[in-house]
Amino acid sequence: MAEGENEVRWDGLCSRDSTTRETALENIKQTVLRKTEYLRSVKETPLRPSDGLSNAVSLDGLNKLLAHLLMLSKRCPFKDVREKSEFILKSVQELGIRIPRPLGHGPSRFIPEKEILQVGSEDTQMHTLFADSFAALGRLDNITLVMVFHPQYLESFLKTQHYLLQMDGPLPLHYRHYIGIMGLLKAEEHSWSLAELVHAVVLLTHYHSLASFTFGCGISPEIHCDGGHTFRPPSVSNYCICDITNGNHSVDEMQVNSAGNVSVSDSFFEVEALMEKMRQLQECRDEEEASQEEMASRFEIEKRESMFVFSSDDEEVTPARDVSRHFEDTSYGYKDFSRHGMHVPTFRVQDYCWEDHGYSLVNRLYPDVGQLIDEKFHIAYNLTYNTMAMHKDVDTSMLRRAIWNYIHCMFGIRYDDYDYGEINQLLDRSFKVYIKTVVCTPEKVTKRMYDSFWRQFKHSEKVHVNLLLIEARMQAELLYALRAITRYMT
Repeated sequence: MAEGENEVRWDGLCSRDSTTRETALENIKQTVLRKTEYLRSVKETPLRPSDGLSNAVSLDGLNKLLAHLLMLSKRCPFKDVREKSEFILKSVQELGIRIPRPLGHGPSRFIPEKEILQVGSEDTQMHTLFADSFAALGRLDNITLVMVFHPQYLESFLKTQHYLLQMDGPLPLHYRHYIGIMGLLKAEEHSWSLAELVHAVVLLTHYHSLASFTFGCGISPEIHCDGGHTFRPPSVSNYCICDITNGNHSVDEMQVNSAGNVSVSDSFFEVEALMEKMRQLQECRDEEEASQEEMASRFEIEKRESMFVFSSDDEEVTPARDVSRHFEDTSYGYKDFSRHGMHVPTFRVQDYCWEDHGYSLVNRLYPDVGQLIDEKFHIAYNLTYNTMAMHKDVDTSMLRRAIWNYIHCMFGIRYDDYDYGEINQLLDRSFKVYIKTVVCTPEKVTKRMYDSFWRQFKHSEKVHVNLLLIEARMQAELLYALRAITRYMT
């Protein structure tokens, strides 16, 4: 009875055909109940020394099946699968075997679960998106459930990720997953072709940016994975500290942050002040235009100032798995692009940009993927609902451009036609700290940082900010890598 999760065929549950799903569910039910009956019978018979390890392995295998069923009962877009999975779990519990329960309260530690679209949504577009994602992965991951705040972007993201990982390309599948897991390339005996190198670079930048989104939005561990469930019974009070960290508390408590009490009126005036600055900047644009020398000077000032924006050490940081054993260089980690006292080079977009250079290079060496990435960049950059907090019919293009260009500025990338003086007007210190932390050291992001900027804005708007951050980061990394490849080719 050493079989585990791999004994069960889960792929039938991804079918759009209800009969196929019903057959798969019945097979899963029989397997789970058979293993449950075996373990139940073991409890009732004297234990021989030789049986100990075998029974432990059997219990571990059953627990993995139960954790997977728990995930399906919460995260499957098909109602029949959710209900039958829950029924199987209850049947196991009635036979005297402890079943798992979720840890935490939803896909994000930062966003209350009640504000995230439910898996069982009857909205046709949402159900189609969820069903497509479930068919591709066999589950609905927490990243998808948070990204669905912006379905147009999510659709583009899923399409690009599927192409990178599953469709024909220069790199074999196991290389792609290794690169995705490790986030680095290890020297091999053979040399890489340019097509393989471009594929690897795109994968690296994709997963770097995905890490930023995961930490920036406080994505929780998947239900069926370590940290996503527990077999321990709930405490007597049924109270969990994660109620506080996940935002499932009263309105009064939500007004408190690390600096003390924050009233609704204070947050309201922050929004009003930001909108007034946008109006004034637009008027200044219309009245006079800064000289090229002045704009170059403002860029250098902003670039230098970005050196002094640090992510604060925060006790709230969620412990991450120790992956240092995978690195030959244990000091591996983020190093600031800028160094105090050193000349910081400038990457001029007018000399090498994504639209005119990077896009064509990627498409030439890795056909079609350039178009997918370009579509994703454009959706993230241009995405707007013309709202800001409680205000409607607002042109947010100035604010979106400031966020995008600030990220590129941190990497020394300059747009000659942009006035970098706007950044300090539109992005306050706490927002800059959040941006730099998400982009450069995402593992240090905390709920306190997430809560401290744009306090009156909706969670969907903060997720939108994260989409801008990850796509701007990905484009910045691609620009440097593709320019180096272009220089090598010429």
